[in-house]
Amino acid sequence: MTEETTAASPAAGPADEVLFERRGHLGVITLNRPKAVNALTLGMVGAMLEQLTAWADDDGVATVLVHGAGDRGLCAGGDIVAIYQDMLAGGKEAAGFWQNEYRLNALIAGYPKPYVAFMDGLVLGGGVGISAHGSVRIVTERTRSGMPETTIGFVPDVGGTLLLSRSPGEAGTHAALTGAHLSGADALFLGLADHYVASGNLPALAAALETETADAAVERFAEKPPASVLGGQRDWIDSCYASDDAEDILRRLRSFHGEAASEAADTIEAKSPTAVKVALESLRRARTLTLEEALAQEYRVGLRFLAGADFREGIRAQVVDKDRNPQWKPASLHEVSAADVERFFEPLGDRELNLHSKEARNV
Repeated sequence: MTEETTAASPAAGPADEVLFERRGHLGVITLNRPKAVNALTLGMVGAMLEQLTAWADDDGVATVLVHGAGDRGLCAGGDIVAIYQDMLAGGKEAAGFWQNEYRLNALIAGYPKPYVAFMDGLVLGGGVGISAHGSVRIVTERTRSGMPETTIGFVPDVGGTLLLSRSPGEAGTHAALTGAHLSGADALFLGLADHYVASGNLPALAAALETETADAAVERFAEKPPASVLGGQRDWIDSCYASDDAEDILRRLRSFHGEAASEAADTIEAKSPTAVKVALESLRRARTLTLEEALAQEYRVGLRFLAGADFREGIRAQVVDKDRNPQWKPASLHEVSAADVERFFEPLGDRELNLHSKEARNV
């Protein structure tokens, strides 16, 4: 979720925040909050759910394209200051936002038509959720993607735990625990994207999608990507992150005697110890889950973080006060017990997220 948001303010509406249009047989979704790097709001999520549902049954729409307005990126996630304010008020709006956002993620993953995402510029948190579940995922030389949730005392969501659990070797574990920003080549290596296209060619590709099939259009513009830096580090990543114990992973990183491994250890030690351990457990459990099950698990975990201290403290330190000095509680990995981690995964009873219910399918 990092950088996800809660409901829009009463004065705000989805009409200007997300735009829909038909160009030939292409349905175009434009996230339209460029000053906020197209951060998602509840209104935007609801509008996308409604429009995508309508286009799924529209014979005049053969392909759907999602891209971001402005030149900074597709979507940096959302307004985490709004989440901070909502947590101070009880966290009810954030929970409602996640319910709808996760339904949107599931709809995109099972969409019956080519869903093309231009993952240009920043694509973080919730931006990954509306792109990496699509069927045609385009990255560029400008792509900076990732799931940086542990930086603010949270864990990857929007189906990110499932996506990263299926990345080659332990690369997804490294990406989740460190929250690293990833290049387009790294996103391809991790399985978060499919094709590499020069950013300057995206307008021409979009125009081609109006009349051509997605496969034909993308084939004309796709290029060979540069080598993935992350892919070239598989030796130490697979070795150090092979453990299911966060403290053991840290010990392995420290003993590897490599600069990159040492930097990863420093990065993880600066994150919320609770978030690190819960993120690791979330990824391990997601290996055997469907997307719907992973989203339900992420919702369960997310509500527990809403009620805790680290999520609020992480946003305060990074975004509100900007002192970059969060006071995590507990402050070290060894203080976070297995029982503490297990509590994040306990059933929610009648509050469980049910993406298969009639209510979940209705927008």
